[in-house]
Amino acid sequence: MTENSRFSRGNHDPLGTLDRALSLLVAAASVLVLPVSLLLFLQWPLREWLQAYSREANDLAQVLFALYVSVAITAATRSHAHLAADAFARRYHGALRSSLARLSALFVLVPWSMFVIYAAWPNVAQSVRQLEGFPETFNPGYYILKLALLLLVLLTLLQGVVDVFCARGEAGP
Repeated sequence: MTENSRFSRGNHDPLGTLDRALSLLVAAASVLVLPVSLLLFLQWPLREWLQAYSREANDLAQVLFALYVSVAITAATRSHAHLAADAFARRYHGALRSSLARLSALFVLVPWSMFVIYAAWPNVAQSVRQLEGFPETFNPGYYILKLALLLLVLLTLLQGVVDVFCARGEAGP
């Protein structure tokens, strides 16, 4: 079982499997920061010295960055590292904070994620059908940016489901 796994009900628990899958996806996507950094670093030498391919490097960096951020939001949620307005909540007992976290996941994260998926689906589907390119360069791959939005919201939805049914109270530090 992974370090971030919150479930101890066995290997056949669907929520435990989902939790472990999210943990693995977050770990795998963390390496995207390296090619994004490299591509952003290479833009200047490509533009100034080679006078070619800097726009392509920028477009590819945008795609990889969108995918990275899509997963990074879930990573921040899983590690309780995102910004939170909890000046008062820190004073609450751990069980109450855990209940508030579950309720907010149930009544805010899950419904809002489902709404964004519903609202974005037609635009994303059209972009994918057309294999939409970047507006300025016409390079292929712009549709991946729109797919990254769905990935972000789907991961948020799945993490919300995990948080609602989490086995032990982990509402943060």
